[in-house]
Amino acid sequence: MTTTDPTDQASAAGAARSPGLSFQDLLDADTHPVPDVLRLQSPRYLGSDDISTERYTSREWHELERERLWKRVWQFACREEHIPKPGDHIVYEIAGLSYLVMRTTDGSIKAFPNACLHRGRQLKDHEGHCSEIRCAFHGFAWTLEGELADVPAAWDFPHVDQRPEDFRLPECAVDTWAGFVFINPDPDCGSLQDHLGELIDHFEVWNLEDRYVEAHVSRRIEANWKVAQEAFSEAFHVNATHPQILTYLGDTNSQVDVWDRCARVITATATPSPLLPHMPTEQDMFRATLDVRVDQDAPYDVPEGSTARATLAALTRERWRGAAGDRVDTMSDAEMVDSIDYTVFPNLHPWGAFNRIVYRFRPNGDDHRSCIMECFFLAPFSGERPPPATEHKLGVDDPWTDAPELGMLAKVFEQDVFNMAKVQTGLDATRKPGITLSNYQEAKIRWLHDLFTKWVEEDNPS
Repeated sequence: MTTTDPTDQASAAGAARSPGLSFQDLLDADTHPVPDVLRLQSPRYLGSDDISTERYTSREWHELERERLWKRVWQFACREEHIPKPGDHIVYEIAGLSYLVMRTTDGSIKAFPNACLHRGRQLKDHEGHCSEIRCAFHGFAWTLEGELADVPAAWDFPHVDQRPEDFRLPECAVDTWAGFVFINPDPDCGSLQDHLGELIDHFEVWNLEDRYVEAHVSRRIEANWKVAQEAFSEAFHVNATHPQILTYLGDTNSQVDVWDRCARVITATATPSPLLPHMPTEQDMFRATLDVRVDQDAPYDVPEGSTARATLAALTRERWRGAAGDRVDTMSDAEMVDSIDYTVFPNLHPWGAFNRIVYRFRPNGDDHRSCIMECFFLAPFSGERPPPATEHKLGVDDPWTDAPELGMLAKVFEQDVFNMAKVQTGLDATRKPGITLSNYQEAKIRWLHDLFTKWVEEDNPS
């Protein structure tokens, strides 16, 4: 891994970050050793051209995504613990496409297009367990490995016996990383390792394979999936959308890093926004992180001579000590409290260190004007792995606060989602043909769109 000096950016990029305390300055004051991965800096100037609004509003663009992206890219389908035993399976759906992800007899994982080779019915309607893959329409059946096992009224299908290869379930490419199961519908694709690139090295210190799905909440959003995803790809919006957290969140001086295969935004907690007209006290910042009301006493105080960051980190270490053991004593304050938000193209957002969040954004079926937003919590555990949480599916009009398992995050999501349908409506109404991005704070969004250009517009994903 290499470090890039932020001052090496082209002058057209403008300032590399907001004036004020940087994330690296905060690391210098950390009470524990800081891992090398957090010392990396990789700002990139990716240009300043507008991004066409058609990418969010056009049915034609959606159909190109379906053919050139979703049918050919590595994508997160489930966690390994979702299908722990032979016969366990999930149905993964994306952009009107359906795939059956199956744990086979020998414990390996396979994925098949979710379609009967007789007359096309979906083989499975939902997740579950089975000893064979039998179509509910006429009863054709396959083994867990995809071999044809039973043809009802076989006397009437002598031609099937003559074409055995045509009646073996076709396979997608499948691989795993850190407990995530990825599929690629293109069996001739490159490796998952090449697709993930730098991310693999970055997450070595955080062992996400040793986590379990503590929570899984989803909701339909009335906006294109990229509108929703991009709301979670920068911290620039915090000032206007989440003003209540400015007291303790260093929003505009987030660190934004871009590599070839992943990008990240690191936003510090228990440090004030540089946009505040005043400097809050350490106790004020600490109270705000705990969401303590003004008429309530905080359960703890910041010790004299300490900081809100150090105090919050110490409390977080004790919170996770039972599950993660004394390993928490080797981890930095930043790993305990900060938002370390990585993105893997095209739609997966795993957070680093002890922040449990993973986001996934998908088109809602074949509808280009709505999407499914999902939030997973991956938590450490001790002893036997707990079973994964059942997906909590919120209705399109249900507030995120109906999912108490999300804690304080639910209120933040409610503010984010309030914007999304209005962004979609505005994109339909605008006469301006493109959206305009900042050079640094929104660099992750531009990085994503550079890849969309290669995959979708140029049909050249290499």
